[in-house]
Parts: sequence; structure tokens; C-alpha cells
Amino acid sequence: MSEFPATGGRDVHTVRFPVATPPAEADVLIVGAGPVGLAAAVELTAHGVRIAVVDRARTATLVRAGAMGHTARTVEHFRRWGLLRRIRDAWTYPPEWNRGTRLVTSLAGHELVPAPGPSFKGAFPGPGGSRPRAQEALRRPQTVLQQVFLDHLAERGASVAGGWELRALHEDGDGVRAELVDVDSGEARTVRAAYLLGTDGGSSTTRRLAGIGREGEHATEKRLRLIVRTGDISERVGAAPHGSNIVVNQKASGFLAAVSTREWRVYAGPYPLAYEPAEAELLDIARAAFGFDPDLELVSATTFYHATRIAESFRRGRILLSGDAAHVRTPGGNLGEGIGDVANLGWKLAAVLAGQAPESLLDSYDEERRPHNQRVAEHALERARRSQSTLAEIRRGGIPEDADRSGEAVRRRAEIGERLRRDHLDAAGVAFDERYDASSVIWYEPDQLGSEPRWRADVYEDDPRPGHRAPDGAIDPYGSTLHDRVGASFALLVLTADRTVEHAFVAEAAARALPFTVIHLTDPGARAVYGTGHVLVRPDQHVAWRAAALPEGGAAAVLDHVLGHGAPDSGLHPVAHITTAGV
Repeated sequence: MSEFPATGGRDVHTVRFPVATPPAEADVLIVGAGPVGLAAAVELTAHGVRIAVVDRARTATLVRAGAMGHTARTVEHFRRWGLLRRIRDAWTYPPEWNRGTRLVTSLAGHELVPAPGPSFKGAFPGPGGSRPRAQEALRRPQTVLQQVFLDHLAERGASVAGGWELRALHEDGDGVRAELVDVDSGEARTVRAAYLLGTDGGSSTTRRLAGIGREGEHATEKRLRLIVRTGDISERVGAAPHGSNIVVNQKASGFLAAVSTREWRVYAGPYPLAYEPAEAELLDIARAAFGFDPDLELVSATTFYHATRIAESFRRGRILLSGDAAHVRTPGGNLGEGIGDVANLGWKLAAVLAGQAPESLLDSYDEERRPHNQRVAEHALERARRSQSTLAEIRRGGIPEDADRSGEAVRRRAEIGERLRRDHLDAAGVAFDERYDASSVIWYEPDQLGSEPRWRADVYEDDPRPGHRAPDGAIDPYGSTLHDRVGASFALLVLTADRTVEHAFVAEAAARALPFTVIHLTDPGARAVYGTGHVLVRPDQHVAWRAAALPEGGAAAVLDHVLGHGAPDSGLHPVAHITTAGV
């Protein structure tokens, strides 16, 4: 039953992992039942892979959850899995609180940079009018994602078990044996899997056992992500307050975001690494973010860092890493990077397990995702440093108290707002530009890589060239999109009346038992976007090849290349025996 029935809020404060015993065997064992691990399970089950998920915890709680905002690119994957409606329905505070992200002096204070809110009148254009984008960003706590994913996996009979800790790994040429221990009873259990995927967070046991190091900058200071519980604040901020705010005042800074109707996330710091602020100090900062005293209770405080730590490789033999186990960076959209990891890896594991591709295809996971993660991490760290410098500059000039409504205070707030506008950069490139420009399984065009514009965090333009996300668009007047049609298979976009290439691909895919879809696009606009007659799109919605005609070797040569047949060995050989030390 909902905790707050008057608003319809869903009770996903606590997510309980199933009480179960892991199976003796699986195609892929996933260690970690956070959003990325469960997303990997959803992705792999969509490809028919037999998975098992384990996590040392028995529950996940809203007050410890990190991710809230999900980019439009991440939402594309929710939609592809058929789970977007469920995720939308599982909110923990009323969706009408989501009216964009404001820059404010405090929740009850003054707007410095207003957020462009939704237009009720223009939300659903009439016949002949412009249609809204199929993709849109979304705000939901990560516990919502976990609960939706768990429900979906239960319906498919997938094994998820809480309370099991990974203690040791043993690998040979045929698979991995994972030694697990029940954290309460001490019962031991061994699971045999063809592959093991570590999605067990920044302090990943999987990564440590596999002997994979990390590269990047260590933090020199720390910050705290607080969850505070309020009393009834509707008399001060209304019944539908802005759920997402960035606060800038002399005492508090950073996000002030609702996570439920009574709980909010607030940020504190930076602090020296060894400093432990008292609860009273943290609550004082939280009150400054609200701009009044909302009768606060400190529920949790989680440490995070502005730093970049990326695994030296995302694969070692039959052990793979995704999400925070593979890359930790300055907060801001991190979960989306993990979702992108599993979308890239899922179809590749499925193809290898089905015998449609050699194991060398898995090398392309590291080739494609690690450079992308590095690009985004470097941007995030630079953005954080720039924001910290801007905040210091603004504070040196003074920020008027909320109660000060003098002409000078109004002028200064306008000045601050303009300074923040100048500092703001869109993040369209971070969300959508997942270009893979160093991959052994992308059929690049002649001179393509030397002519591409440089990657920019703030700019994205649809690019149909191999290695890029396939441009999406409506393909019928009733809401279907190109990405909907691609689904979980390879897809050949046919934008010409000549069906010779199509027939060759269909025959070759059938001979390999490769899931394959043909999509005829007759709209001249689609031809204008894609620029040629045929485009091969991978299951992760990236272009693998495009051309007007087949190359020498025909469709077989193209599929051989994009499935990794003949790809060079990366040197990532299995480790014969991996075990723990001091666990």
C-alpha cells in the first residue's frame, strides 16, 4: 500500500531482493543487484541468455540511493526493454513536481536562472501539429528502477538472490566457478557460469579478484550526499514544490532534489578527506538549502568524490566489468553510462554464447566503452572544477540573504544569474554521442575517422556514420519509432527500391541463425538523414555498416566483420586461478 495515498506515491523506499539459493549453473553470473546489474539481467534475458544475479545485500533503500536523473539516451533503453511505462508509473513523489531544474538561492528563496517548465497546452499537439520527441529525460530514484527490473525478471523466471557474497573465482577455458557465501548462515555455494559480469560498485570485489587495476586521478577532498526528512513544508513552498533545484547561497550549494514527498537530497562539502562533520553542521547546511527550518531529520550521509577512476580493462578472460565496477567519476549521469555498458555488452555475450560470434567479439566491449567512459569522465571532472571555481567567485562577491529585497539585492541576484548562465553548458553530447571510433568490429567508411568533428559534451547532431548511435525518428503516425522496430536484433534499414542487398543479408543471417530484422523506410526524410541505400544497425542501436552496395565478399564479409570473426586478439587471456586474499 502506498505510504502517501493522497498523492498516489509508490512505496519503493525499500527494495527487497528475493530470498533464494543461486543455481548451480548459468550462462552469465551477475555479481551486484544495483540498477546496472539488474539492467544487465534484463538485457541478457531479452536475448535468451540464462542469467543468475547475486548481491551481498538483502535490501536496497531509497535513502541510500544515488541516481535520480536519467538522460534521454538511457530512457531509450527503458523503452526498448518495454519497461518505460512501468518506470514512469513507479514514482515516489508526484511527477508534477518535475518542472525542470531551477538555479535558486534556496527552495523558498529567489530564482537565479528559471527552468523552462512543461507546457500543458502544448504537450499533445493536435492533427497536423508538431509531435513531441519520442525520447525524453526522466527523474526516478534508482530504487524504482530496481523494483521494476526485479518484477520483470521474476516474470521471466530469472534467478536473483540477495544475501550472497562473492569470495573467490576460479577460471578455465570453459568458464568460471564463483564461490559464494550466505552472509547470514555462512553456507557455501559454487556457481558455474560461462561468463561472470561484475556490477558490484566502485569497490568491486569482482574487479579485485580478477586483478584488474584502475587508472585516473584520486580525490583530494570529499563531499557528502545527504538525505533529509522534512515535516509538512507545503505552507512554505506549496503543495507541488519544484522537485529539482540547484542551490547557490553563502552556506549551501549543489542539488536540492526531492526523492519522496518527505525526503530530499542535499549536498555538503567539500571537506578535507579526514574531516568528519557533525550532524548539527550538516543539518545547518540543509536548512540553508531550504531557506527555512522544515523540521529536518538527517536520514543518511553518503561520501562521494570528484575524481576519475577507470579500470585498466573492462574484460579479463571470462570476467567482465560494467557500471561503477568499471568506471567511477564525478557524479552526474553516471548510471546512464552503466546502462550504456550493458546495452553494448548484452548482445555480444548473447552472440558468443549462441555460437554466432567468436569470443574475440567481447574484446570490442572494452575497445568501445572504455574510451567513451574516459571522455565523459574527463568532461565531468572539468565541469565540476569549473563549477567550484564559479561558486567561489560568486561567494566572494556576496550573495544577498533571501529576506533582502532591496534594489541592490535584486541587481546582485540578476548579476549572479547571468554569471551562472554563462557557465552553463548543455550536455547533449554526454547523453547521445556514444561514438565508437576505435573498434575492431565497426566497418568504418574510407577517411571517416579523420574527418569526424571532435567530440563535444555540449553538442549533439544525428550522425549516421558507422560507430554512431543510429538516428531515431517516427516511422508511422501512431507513435512507433525506428528504435522500436530495431528491438533486440540486428536490423537492415533499406532506403531504396533495389532489394538485392536486402536479400543477400537475409539469406546470410538465416544461415547463421542470427536474429535479423529488415526495415523499409520510404520517407525521403529518412534517406536524407542516413545518406545511402542500406544501413546495418546493431542491437544496441549503433550503426555497424552503411553503403549503397555490398563490398567484396558480400553480406558474409560484413557480418563476419561486425561479429568479430577474424578480429585481432587483444591479449586478454583467461587467468587460470583467481582467489581471494584476506576476505
